[in-house]
Amino acid sequence: MKNLIKLILAIVGIQALLMAEGFTLESPDVSGELSVEQLYDGFGCNGGNISPLLRWHGEPKGTKSFAVTLYDPDAPMGSGWWHWIVFNIPSDVHRLPKGAGDPKRGSLPKGTVQSVNDFGTVGYGGACPPVGDRPHRYVFTVYALDVESIRLPFDTPPAMVESTLEKHALAKASFVAYYGR
Repeated sequence: MKNLIKLILAIVGIQALLMAEGFTLESPDVSGELSVEQLYDGFGCNGGNISPLLRWHGEPKGTKSFAVTLYDPDAPMGSGWWHWIVFNIPSDVHRLPKGAGDPKRGSLPKGTVQSVNDFGTVGYGGACPPVGDRPHRYVFTVYALDVESIRLPFDTPPAMVESTLEKHALAKASFVAYYGR
């Protein structure tokens, strides 16, 4: 009986991987390196702090909502740096417009939550690595989630939000952009 259960779980796991195989995230605004418009405006950086247009498709069946994150694993903090976390994006939405990371614009779907980032602000916080560091990796990720709503307040610490997203992820799609100064 134990072997049968293991076999069933393995088949389900393989099916989930196959269903998510075509899940992709892309941006016409990002091509390998972040632009000045996508850089932070502060901490010695003079960027536009504008989030890029993001679009995704090919999510697995059963997706009930999406979340988007931007993370720098190379930040010298020891645990990386969360630049942007957006969750409770409805399952029929497959893009975030350019500038959606500005909470004052109100360009996100109703019910969507922009969480606090590691700058301590809500919304998109662009790249601003230390001067002289090798170029940092900025990982944009979309999560296909098995729940319609993540019930966390906007001021939940980013690492806790990401942990919750991982628990509910049916699939993820990512791309990496670089920036150094």
